[in-house]
Amino acid sequence: MPKTAVNAARHRQIIKAMDNNGRQDQNLNQTQAATDAHVSHEQTLFAEPLFQIGNFTATNSLVNSWLVLVVIVILSLWLRRRISLVPGQLQNGFETLVDGFLGIFDSVTGSRARSLKYFPLVFAFFIFILLSNWMGLLPGIGSIGQIVEHDGHALFVPYFRSGTADLNTTLALAIIGVVVSHIFGVAAIGAWKHLNKFINLEAIIEIPKKVRQDPAVLLVNPIKLFVGLVELIGEAAKLLSLSFRLFGNVFAGEILLASISAILAFGLPLPFMFLEVIVGLVQATIFSMLILAYLTINTSAEEH
Repeated sequence: MPKTAVNAARHRQIIKAMDNNGRQDQNLNQTQAATDAHVSHEQTLFAEPLFQIGNFTATNSLVNSWLVLVVIVILSLWLRRRISLVPGQLQNGFETLVDGFLGIFDSVTGSRARSLKYFPLVFAFFIFILLSNWMGLLPGIGSIGQIVEHDGHALFVPYFRSGTADLNTTLALAIIGVVVSHIFGVAAIGAWKHLNKFINLEAIIEIPKKVRQDPAVLLVNPIKLFVGLVELIGEAAKLLSLSFRLFGNVFAGEILLASISAILAFGLPLPFMFLEVIVGLVQATIFSMLILAYLTINTSAEEH
């Protein structure tokens, strides 16, 4: 059976077990008996399902992402109310942070006007990814959940899991970033010019016009068309590199911390948790800066 089908079947079985645990006393007794026996704590590649609304399955990584969004909204509203013409220490700190980011953005865009234009989008990516990475290190994330019975074994399913430890989340972020960069590109230089960066129709159209003056266009312009098609492969590679880089680093961090905690849960994981704090910051910065680079390239009139 394909691996995807196996994961889907396992999702349905886990959800069914969870629903039965909530409705039947018999399953509660089975769960208690399983608890007294061996409980399996698996670090799965897929996010575990928690509940279903119709055909929609809510996983623990999705619930954690919702929680991150709630935190961002609350912090944004709170900071908005504290903004004043005479800034305090907190406002000064955030203004310094924003100014520092704009300075970094200027080194990529080459223009403060373009940096200000892209800042809300890119900074939103940075904040969401950073909080998702760091919330995975909080107590209770990945350690508070319930036990369900699966294939005769007791399986621990956490209520929360870092959103960026789920490939679905990182792939969705990558798709949003790449698609938006193309939308900005079309708005900045026009649909025709943007299309010709990838499918160079202009090079083919120019052949009959220039072939008498410069016969070399019969060789050069088809090469230009081929190079543009290679760029299409590069766009697909962007999605893979963005999503797998972020997912791989966060998921590997989860595996590392789980392994270290299994050896000794007190004291030993602390240095590795500080390392994951740095990794979370670095990965959020890399992801957001790559999105900024894609925005800058796609809004440039020059072919690449």
